Formats: sequence, C-alpha cells, structure tokens
Amino acid sequence: METTNAMETTNASIERAWHVLEAVPDPEIPVVSIRELGILRDVRHGDDGVLEVVITPTYSGCPAMSQIAEDIAQAIAHAGLGAHRVETVLAPAWTTDWISEDAREKLRRYGIAPPTGACGSGTATTTKPIRFVPYKKEIIACPRCGSTHTERLAQFGSTACKALYRCVDCREPFDYFKPY
Repeated sequence: METTNAMETTNASIERAWHVLEAVPDPEIPVVSIRELGILRDVRHGDDGVLEVVITPTYSGCPAMSQIAEDIAQAIAHAGLGAHRVETVLAPAWTTDWISEDAREKLRRYGIAPPTGACGSGTATTTKPIRFVPYKKEIIACPRCGSTHTERLAQFGSTACKALYRCVDCREPFDYFKPY
C-alpha cells in the first residue's frame, strides 16, 4: 500500500512539473513554450528521487540554454516542487519536426514563418542518418500577408536557427525558422 501511494505521489509531481513547465516561454520567442518547441524532452525522477528535467537545445551552441535552465529552476521553485536538476542532452539532436502544430501557428502570428516540410525524424527516439544534400527550393509564405512571393536576404536572421526573408509583395522583412 505504501509503495502505491509513493508511486501516485511521484506520478502526480511529474504531471504537475509538466504542467508548470508548459508555461515556461522560450527566451528568444516568448509566444511559444519550451515544451511547444520540443526543447523540453522529459520530466522524471532520478534514482535518488530528485526531479530531473531533460532539455535539448535547438542547436548545440544555442546561447539561450542557460536562460532556459534558470527559467525552469524558477518555475519549479515557484511551484514548490522541491529539489531538481536540469539535464541537457544533445542526442538525439533537436529537429524542427518536434515543434507542435500550435507552436507553428503561434510563430506565424508572431511574424516568424514556421519551418516548412519535415526533416523526417518523426519522434525523438527515431535514429536517422545525416545526409549532406542540398534542400530543394522551398516556398516560404510571408507570415504577414500569406504571399509566397518571398526572397531570402540572409542565411541568418535574429538568431542562428532562423533566416532573414522579405516579402516581395508587402515588402515586410521576416524571420523564417529553418528546418533541420
């Protein structure tokens, strides 16, 4: 009976942690959460009973990861969930396939064109070899007016994971979240 109660308490705290962390925004794109972007990979209890929060950066040099870890710590502390640790894992590598459909729409409304197509990784547990072949020409729609008459101005936008585009019709510049 005690084991069942302990397990229920553990499951409840993990569920609560997921709920709390759902509200942690990405520091670079505050309209989406780290969960919606797929950065938040897992919440579990370690062998020592400490709450573990597993995150994967959008790329290995992402400068926002320390801020994300601080925001997680603050959210966990504010919720009274006790001791925790943040574990950053690089494998499998993050992919834009992990961005939720709701987050893609939020990005568009925020003025960032969401990634088009799929990298084909499907889930975080799927292993897929890297292939070095050029991407086929993608049609990037303007997040403001919807026109597909756009042009890339720079390979890198406001962050390394985005490219800078401009709509030829409405003349507005916008970031495009590069698929990878």
